[in-house]
Amino acid sequence: MTTALLVGVGAVGARAARQLIETPGLDRLLIADARPSRAAEVGDAMGDRAEIIDWQPGMGLPDEVDVVACAVPAGDDITIARDAIEAGVSCVSASDDTVTIQQLLELDDAARECGVSIIVGAGLAPGLSDVLVRHARDSFDRIDDVNVARWGAAGAASASTLRVALADRGAELRDGVIGELRKRGGEELVWFPDPVDARACEPVANGLELLSHAAPGLSRASVRYAHAEKPARGWPRRKDPINEWGALRVEVWGVRGSEREPMVFGAIDRTATAAGTVLAVATAGISGVDPHLIRREPGAHGLGGVVEPRAFLAELARRGLKVAIFEGVPVA
Repeated sequence: MTTALLVGVGAVGARAARQLIETPGLDRLLIADARPSRAAEVGDAMGDRAEIIDWQPGMGLPDEVDVVACAVPAGDDITIARDAIEAGVSCVSASDDTVTIQQLLELDDAARECGVSIIVGAGLAPGLSDVLVRHARDSFDRIDDVNVARWGAAGAASASTLRVALADRGAELRDGVIGELRKRGGEELVWFPDPVDARACEPVANGLELLSHAAPGLSRASVRYAHAEKPARGWPRRKDPINEWGALRVEVWGVRGSEREPMVFGAIDRTATAAGTVLAVATAGISGVDPHLIRREPGAHGLGGVVEPRAFLAELARRGLKVAIFEGVPVA
């Protein structure tokens, strides 16, 4: 019997709950949230295999939990991951917050000692973006330049992380080293799939470390987020409400033989739905109920570092989250 603990059922967690409860081989879903009424509402909608529990980070994991999925505000993941390591249970986090990502990666030694996996950044970007970089890596002899752009926020906590990221100076990977930009700015018009189209995006630090997990030896990379409150041009022209459209563009430059060429991926879905689906599929993979999706390696890893990209993308597509090369060719 496989039991998953889902902590946090806000915008992303509620979508992950639906995906997890429909995962073959997952027998029981425990749901915990800082707001009991929200947990009860989501739990009631999930049916008999879901159970609401009164649990808070730092209490130690309940008995018989096989895997933990986190969809919580920035920072709470750290305590939950430590609880999981202490219990000898693997954990998946959907956080896109820079500080949280760094602190989760710092748990690598502790996770290795206990023989568990901590999967970091299992959302839209970071998350799906890293899976696509790993997928592109298989098509080239080597890749040397990655540019990720994201539009959209998945709920209030995600919107807060987005604002913080865009208020900071930002960073980029150059010659294999992450460095803070000298000055704020560098706005760039990025073309996403329809109906989002062109959006002005600015460089952020979020998820840069995780791209190196997806492509060891990567020499250059950037991540850009869009101001959801400031549409550039194209549809929709009015302010997008939180939890509405999210979009992703991943440009990978690589060398094949003597030629250097790009591969560009695009995806669009409701932001929370996309992030929740990635979180659920990663959780299914690391739990062992769908072992061909992820390599179960002890330590703290970005999703792109342990994913089996073709199988993962095929499973996302089966669940309704599809990715395409910008020429319009479906992936996996």
